[in-house]
Amino acid sequence: MDISAAKRRIDTVPAPALFVLSGISIYVGAAVAVWLFEASTPAGVAWLRCLGAAVILLAWRRPGRAAWRGRPLLLAGTFGVVTALMNVVYYEAIARLPLGTATAIEFVGPVLVAALGSRTKRDFAALALVVAGVLAIADVQWSGSPAGVAFALAAAAAWAGYIVLGKKVALGGNGIDSLAVGFAVATVVLSPLALGTGGVWAEPDLLLLGIGVGLLSTVVPYGLDQVVLRRVGQARFAVLLALLPVTATLVGLVVLRQVPALTEALGILAVVCGVLLRSRGSDESVREPP
Repeated sequence: MDISAAKRRIDTVPAPALFVLSGISIYVGAAVAVWLFEASTPAGVAWLRCLGAAVILLAWRRPGRAAWRGRPLLLAGTFGVVTALMNVVYYEAIARLPLGTATAIEFVGPVLVAALGSRTKRDFAALALVVAGVLAIADVQWSGSPAGVAFALAAAAAWAGYIVLGKKVALGGNGIDSLAVGFAVATVVLSPLALGTGGVWAEPDLLLLGIGVGLLSTVVPYGLDQVVLRRVGQARFAVLLALLPVTATLVGLVVLRQVPALTEALGILAVVCGVLLRSRGSDESVREPP
């Protein structure tokens, strides 16, 4: 298909619909990852996602020599490792918690960064709502899986680091080329995690699914996010972020048959309200792509 024709078709799709497609791609990828946990460790699946994203992005972008040396390499490599580690702890969380629950808890990270960065009453009120929602979720999940809650909170902390580092990559990096280099570096640095993927390599279809997670959860949503950001700007993009916990919950319900308890559902709703409140007065996205 002609690339310009494909772009014109994408431009006819409303931005919120593209964002929902991005979220569906992310969490369908996460649901596929959950299926793979029977043949691999969660950390191993996260490494496969990193490998898949690296292979696809390198084949697509083919970064030049300048991207592989000096400060650009250091920035991209650090960003890639932090992002990969965020995926590792998130996958450890969804191995123990429902998809929507883990995603809602993870939002503590970006909302905390926003509150500390602006220090406005609106942002602290948003943070209070998110924390209240997470406490409600944790009250339901703690007795069943304290490790799952801990991993989800670790993912929240890693997401905060991802945002802070992502700004530096955005200023000193090379866009998608930096993402390609970063995931390539992370794949090598975190290669010991591949030891947990033994069952996947024995089944070509499972290996293909593992690589596909990188496509679904990294390459496709990143590309769609760039289209959405270009069309609606960062303020409206931040508002759309509130759809992510809902999307994750619905994907978990439909694909994995994960039905949230009432208290859990109210906690997720509180997180959504907190993200919406934080986003209304904001000119920045809490999901900072490089």
